[in-house]
Amino acid sequence: MPPSRGKSETGRRTVKGRSAPRESEKAASTPAPSGQDTSAEATTASYIYGIVPADVELASDVHGVGDPPGKVELVRHGEIAALISDVPVEHPLGRPQDLFAHQRLLDDTAAEVPVLPLRFGAVVKTPQAVVDELLTPHHEEFLAVLRDLEGRAQFVVRGRYNEEKVIGEILAENAEAARLREQIRGLPEEATWDARIRLGEVIGQAVEASRETDTQTLARALASVCVAVAVREPSHEWDAAHLALLVETDRRADVEAVLDEFGHQWGDRVTLRLSGPLAPYDFVGSPE
Repeated sequence: MPPSRGKSETGRRTVKGRSAPRESEKAASTPAPSGQDTSAEATTASYIYGIVPADVELASDVHGVGDPPGKVELVRHGEIAALISDVPVEHPLGRPQDLFAHQRLLDDTAAEVPVLPLRFGAVVKTPQAVVDELLTPHHEEFLAVLRDLEGRAQFVVRGRYNEEKVIGEILAENAEAARLREQIRGLPEEATWDARIRLGEVIGQAVEASRETDTQTLARALASVCVAVAVREPSHEWDAAHLALLVETDRRADVEAVLDEFGHQWGDRVTLRLSGPLAPYDFVGSPE
C-alpha cells in the first residue's frame, strides 16, 4: 500500500509504512522502549536510517531492518530528527532483506517529506548517542540540506536498447561489422574465433558510442524540467541511458511528458522506465 499524504491532527506530516510485521513476527519479540537496556549490558543498539525535519511523525506501522523488523521511531533535536530502530547487538546486519528494508523505508519517506539518507549499516549505541554524535554537531548542516530538498524528490530513468534492433543498425551502418558478420556466417565457431571476438568488440564500441549520445540528448531534454540531472554508470551492457533526476514533486508530469516524447522518437529501439520517488542519494552527501 503506498504511503498517504497529508498532516495529522497534531499538524505534523505523517509517514506511513507499507505493511506491518506478520502476526507471528509480532509475537516473537517484544522489544524494550528505545534506549532502555533490559540487562546490565546493552542488548540493543540504535540503527539510523536517515534525517528528516522535526515536524514529521510516524504511523505505528512503520518498520525497518531486523528479524522480526524493528519498529521505527524518531529522535528529535532542534528542527531535525533521526529515523531509528532498535537492533540486537549480537545479530549483525547484512541480509538482503535488511538492505531492502532500509531502502524501502527511505524511499517511502522521500515520497512524503524531505529525507537525508544514511548509507546502510549506520549503528550507534543508544538514541542519546544519535543526538550527541550526529544531530547536535551537524544540526545546521542537515537542516540546510533538508530545506533545500523541501518539495523535491529523486527519480531514476533507465533506458534499455532493443538488442536485435540496435545490432541491425550497427550492421547496416558499420562496414567492418558487416564484413565480419559475413565472414563468420555459416562457419563453425572454432574456425572463426578471432573474427567473432573482433565483431563483439566492434558492436560493443558502437553501443557505447550510441549510449553516450543518447544519454546526453535525453539528459539535456530532462534538464529543462528538473532541478538537477546526474548521469549514472550503466547497469547493463545494453543500457541506453541511466539518469538520476532531482525533481520538484509537482513537475513529475513534465518529466513523464519528456519521456513520452522520447518514447515516440526512439520507438521500439529503446524502452524507457521511470522509478520514484526515491531517497536522494545522488544529490546529497550521505552523513558519516
